[in-house]
Amino acid sequence: MYCWQDGRKYIGTWKDNKMEGVGTFTWSDGRIYVGEYKDDKKHGAGVFKWPDGRSYDGEWKNGKQDGVGKYIGTNGMLREGVWEKGRRVKWIDGDPETKQ
Repeated sequence: MYCWQDGRKYIGTWKDNKMEGVGTFTWSDGRIYVGEYKDDKKHGAGVFKWPDGRSYDGEWKNGKQDGVGKYIGTNGMLREGVWEKGRRVKWIDGDPETKQ
């Protein structure tokens, strides 16, 4: 485990002094990421949860959501979509007009 002075914590595997493999990263404000890392960045499959109840469970690349993922909003509604470089580009689970 490694702890930063600002309250961030990482428990997981390392390679050449960088987060690499599988780990759990927590922030002092309650955010948490559990998943794969490569070269100190979220990369591969992982789940990110915000303190307000939102979450993203899907693919990551170079530290950002990238690929297919499932998003749960603050209202609890589950949506499946496609992300590129951290931005959602489309929903793939039905009519976006009725399921925002």
